[in-house]
Amino acid sequence: MSFKFPEFPILVTDRLRLRKITKNDGPTMFFLRTDKEVNKYINRPKPHKNVKEAEDFIEKSSRGIENGENINWGIILHGETDIIGSICLWNFSVDRKKAELGYDLNPKYQNRGIMSEALNRVLNFGFLDLNLDEIEAFTHHGNESSKRLLIKNNFSLNKSRTDEGNPNNIIFELKKTAANKN
Repeated sequence: MSFKFPEFPILVTDRLRLRKITKNDGPTMFFLRTDKEVNKYINRPKPHKNVKEAEDFIEKSSRGIENGENINWGIILHGETDIIGSICLWNFSVDRKKAELGYDLNPKYQNRGIMSEALNRVLNFGFLDLNLDEIEAFTHHGNESSKRLLIKNNFSLNKSRTDEGNPNNIIFELKKTAANKN
């Protein structure tokens, strides 16, 4: 079982439009994946060296969307065309009932509730449209902003799990039944 979409699901909120990331977004994705502030708590195994590598990543992500392996959205403010961040669901379980959440945002747009708004819309999509039972997020133990975002959106820290790939990460989980507490 995989998630295949006849059309890419564009998600809309009061202030945002979440759309497919395209090759035209290469320079912004390069920035998001290499900027020191954005990546302060992210351990990327092979950071991009140039825009071409970011475009290759976008192409790989697009193939993953076509194959039902992941879904990546660019975050755009209404009335704008350039992405200011990204958010994704990926690393789906074999039974397609669990997914991992990932996100990043240009620092000049942080602390405005933008990521919370995008996250809330993606959670609704994951639980209602994809019928996921659980969404998890791995974040660096020192990333206080990310931890606050997840807790604000009803995620719970699972103290009994560890990230085998990165011992600095902690794992938050949100079950479908807990998603609608607010």
